[in-house]
Amino acid sequence: MSYKNKSIIFNQNNLLNKIEESNIKLLVNGQGVFIFKNNNNTSLSLLPPSLNFFFYNKTQTDGLYVEFNDKNVFVQKISDHSVLVDKNNHIGLSNLNGAYYWFSIDAQNQKLYGGIGEARLETVTYQYTLDHKSKKFLESLETIKIGTASSKFIKPIQLFRDPITEKVPLLVKNTNSLTMNDIAKGTYMPKANLSLVSQKLYDCISGEKFVLDDIDFPDFTKAIEYSIITPGKWCYEKIKDKSTEFNKDKPNILETYLRVTLGKNNGESPGIPYVMEIWPIGHYSPVHCHAGANAVIRILHGNINVKLFPFLCNQEKDGVKEFGIANFAKDDITWISPNLNQVHQLENDASNTETCITIQCYMYDNENTTHYDYFDYIDEKGNIMQYEPDSDIDFIAFKSKMFKEWNER
Repeated sequence: MSYKNKSIIFNQNNLLNKIEESNIKLLVNGQGVFIFKNNNNTSLSLLPPSLNFFFYNKTQTDGLYVEFNDKNVFVQKISDHSVLVDKNNHIGLSNLNGAYYWFSIDAQNQKLYGGIGEARLETVTYQYTLDHKSKKFLESLETIKIGTASSKFIKPIQLFRDPITEKVPLLVKNTNSLTMNDIAKGTYMPKANLSLVSQKLYDCISGEKFVLDDIDFPDFTKAIEYSIITPGKWCYEKIKDKSTEFNKDKPNILETYLRVTLGKNNGESPGIPYVMEIWPIGHYSPVHCHAGANAVIRILHGNINVKLFPFLCNQEKDGVKEFGIANFAKDDITWISPNLNQVHQLENDASNTETCITIQCYMYDNENTTHYDYFDYIDEKGNIMQYEPDSDIDFIAFKSKMFKEWNER
């Protein structure tokens, strides 16, 4: 599934256009990803016995019956009642808050996948490979029909054109850096495969001259490090002031970072679109998501550790676990889409020897008319809270402060 995957987002405006009597037309016959949630997902005792739907051919004489129940994912071919069993699948519906589900069909590779949270291979709970003769059968599938008993529980979220086929790489490379091996191994996301919005962000921050230590202030990073460790200096005092930012009743100076903004908010992003974030050693963010926005992030100095989560869940004790951990070093560029890499936690690990400094760039999709302006996060008590992306200081003013502190040390 590519990052630019064409999709239908189901909401009140287009549900009436795209669904008639719970029928959803696939964008391409025989392939796609159906993403949905359980409307009654509050506790296991209130879960419906199952959520089920059908992939049908044109005449509705054959297809697949798909059921997510409290024990597993059950898939059956309609015409001959054969059950497509994944012996390793023992997960169906989840009682965790925020859980949502997806199912992918892939006629070209004869693959079926099902999972929980972000639609990607790392969140798969069910998988099945049909024989090659099944390609025509899968290509005959045109519509999704939600089961009558499930119609009050299943809430369609999105329908992707392309199926899940391989892991999506986190690091981005531009055209001049990509090799044939990179494409063959799928180890990098080609810049051209980003959405047009993210390509725009990438072009703004990926250049050779987009650096901290420039000709005007070659000791900029040293000045920032000095300001962080020196009592009375701007970074040191600002970090101390922010110790209650995410938990008002329980100060935690390690759960802080500095936000230095570049430019103005033009209404295209949650907060100002360009933010330089400063992460002292051992500091980290709460688990959070990014308002369904696109983002491109470049490491300007040091390195950062990122934990990725399938969805935002406020059940801390038995909550959702990360599905992946990545480490990004200087000049690495990574990305966020409205559907992938959205929920994460960042940390400049205590074993590191340098402050990490990143440039974060955010922008809503052109089709996004909601413009949710908050980053939702999990606080110390396990509550989902809203954080309005703010600015600690403007970049030009910050650079001037660091220059003054460095020269007066």
